[in-house]
Amino acid sequence: MTSAGAASTAPSAPAAAPARLPSLTGLRWIAALLVFGFHAGTMRIIAEPDYKAVVDGFFTLGLSGVQFFFILSGFVLVWSARPGGSRRTFWRRRVAKIYPNHLVLWGAALLVAWWFADPVLPAVALENLLLLQAWDPRPGWFYSINTVSWSLSCEFFFYLCLPLALPLLRRARPALLWALIIALPLLILALWPAQNLVPEPSRWWFTQVFPPVRSLEFWLGAVAAELMLRGRWRGPNLPVASVIFVAAWVGAHWIRAELWTTLLAVVYLLVITAAADADVRGLRSPWRSRPLVWLGEVSFAFYLVHVLVMTTVLRWTGDWGTGFGGWHGPAVVLGFLLVTLLLAGLLHRYVETPMMRRLASRRRARPAVVPRQRTSGTEASEAADAGQVGNASQVGEANQFGNASQVGEASQAGQASPAGEAVHIDERSTYADSR
Repeated sequence: MTSAGAASTAPSAPAAAPARLPSLTGLRWIAALLVFGFHAGTMRIIAEPDYKAVVDGFFTLGLSGVQFFFILSGFVLVWSARPGGSRRTFWRRRVAKIYPNHLVLWGAALLVAWWFADPVLPAVALENLLLLQAWDPRPGWFYSINTVSWSLSCEFFFYLCLPLALPLLRRARPALLWALIIALPLLILALWPAQNLVPEPSRWWFTQVFPPVRSLEFWLGAVAAELMLRGRWRGPNLPVASVIFVAAWVGAHWIRAELWTTLLAVVYLLVITAAADADVRGLRSPWRSRPLVWLGEVSFAFYLVHVLVMTTVLRWTGDWGTGFGGWHGPAVVLGFLLVTLLLAGLLHRYVETPMMRRLASRRRARPAVVPRQRTSGTEASEAADAGQVGNASQVGEANQFGNASQVGEASQAGQASPAGEAVHIDERSTYADSR
């Protein structure tokens, strides 16, 4: 990153970004697993008190895995954005990435509802189909059909806003970007007293679901990516960030609940930026192994499938809400994990990937970039644009704004499903020079 002496008062263009950041893909699986564990705990599958205490203790904050996805989404989209990209192309690629999986799970959830004779209002089904449910504060509407799809409703709002806001982000001065890095977590913290302005039945929706509120996390990641591209980011390395995460995860149980979201937003941002930096600089990372990268690739499908699978099986067997005693509880949770992972792999392979190929047009290849030689006072952010990027699993279809983090997208930054771990050496050198 740039030294203080190289700072410039004028806004700079972003530096070149590497083709893939596989560590971010591996971390996606960790976040998805946290959400799975949280839901397994809230469904009370494990009845044995000792086993349940372990699961509850570890996964109490697991719902914050969605927060991780939102921050990662903003980071990757800005990290991988290119000048001159069409807004229409970006929006089409986002629909092509998210909607096929959503449509499959929407249909499956309605089929399950029909099997159990659950009443479903047509308006609720339509609202969910169009991914508008996160804007509706009525109970039973924002968590409807395939309940976890509320987060896709938020992501679509982020996607709509980003192409409009990105030019402003590119022109912003570093001081303003750093002010946003400080202000956004404080705004997240301010939501707790601000919710008192909302009618009590809608407070959970306002703080946990309402898209403009959840976008604070998205913009936190976006601003950090812009700073990192300019060589202006300052943060701990991956080992230190990992220690901070573990300390925060354990220590969060002893701090006030209203501080959790702010604390974890900051910690997740440190881990994301540190993992990206490790990939760019070729440093050791435990998150880029082949198994973890594959798990990260299917994490979007896994996230969409897991609640529907668990609730359907538990209702069908008559074990909903009763739990399983002894070692049967953990065994059932492990079984759900494996079955969900199998279904997610099939969904990723036979729906998500081929539909991206069919619905998203190929992006034009760009010539490889040779890093410029730095001279005294030259900003790292003046480096050349990133070279050709993409994901082998998407046959070079990564969009010009990158792939969103919430939903396991395959992006050149490796946020979701990079098919390989190679990083273009020239681009890595360009970024590393800025340090």
